[in-house]
Amino acid sequence: MNAQISPLRQLKKILLATDGSEFSSAAEQEAINLTRLLDSHLYVMSVVHGFPEDDALNLQHLIKQEEEKAHQHMDSIKSKATDIKCENVLHNGKVPYQEIIDAAEKQQVELIVMGRRGKKNMLQFLIGASTTKVIDNAHCSVLVTPRNSKIKGKNILLAMDGSPYNDRATIIAINLAKRLKASITLISIVYNEHDEKRRHKAGKMLERTHNLLEAEGIEVKNHVITDKYAENTVKIAKDIGCDLILMGSCGLTGLKKMLIGNISEKVISLAQCAVLVVKDRLIFEQKFGNRIEIEEWMR
Repeated sequence: MNAQISPLRQLKKILLATDGSEFSSAAEQEAINLTRLLDSHLYVMSVVHGFPEDDALNLQHLIKQEEEKAHQHMDSIKSKATDIKCENVLHNGKVPYQEIIDAAEKQQVELIVMGRRGKKNMLQFLIGASTTKVIDNAHCSVLVTPRNSKIKGKNILLAMDGSPYNDRATIIAINLAKRLKASITLISIVYNEHDEKRRHKAGKMLERTHNLLEAEGIEVKNHVITDKYAENTVKIAKDIGCDLILMGSCGLTGLKKMLIGNISEKVISLAQCAVLVVKDRLIFEQKFGNRIEIEEWMR
């Protein structure tokens, strides 16, 4: 485990992004449950879509109506969470995903919770466009919840590919497993393109993480995946009755499709359970000096 990453670092600030649709209902409940479980602070956020400046004056009454609806919905969520620290955040903007990212930055949250789809039904691998953009560009981890999913704490699946984000994902998995009294299934993703040195490194990381989890008193099992990474990850999750998948992500766009960042989006599109895409700016900055070094690691 990276010595500079403290196991005591927890998800102390959580941002729930909701559009008030049926697709956000599971995200709303899980955000409340996680905030309660982790004794965190919850920000409930809605974005009212902006209008062109030349239309804004003529549409003020419509904007006002949308703002009132958003406040009413956010207040209804707060009414279900009277025992936790919770506050509303309303943004107006033409690009919802950017407003979510900006709010997360401003509040310095460590986790964004959102539904897999939005009410506009714009899909990429069955993931809403805003959700995909948030995953790609947010500085922090993102929990994506399909409609009707529920984190019960039966079994957590932790997918590892040897990236710097594995340590952060392991810390979060340990924290959640202990609080939920859940077991953890480790999946080591070994890409066909990796040379023997990288494969050996992946094996050592799997062994190290397994031993760490056992030392923490957590029941753990191992699997190794060498092809159809997303499909096999989802299949294993379904077979073991997993209700939460943790995966790392580089949080970058336009890079090789074989990397975990792209696999995580496909897993989200296929999984019936919640998926937590783990990112950490601190690890990112400590491990990589620039984009060239990142691309070297990805080869």
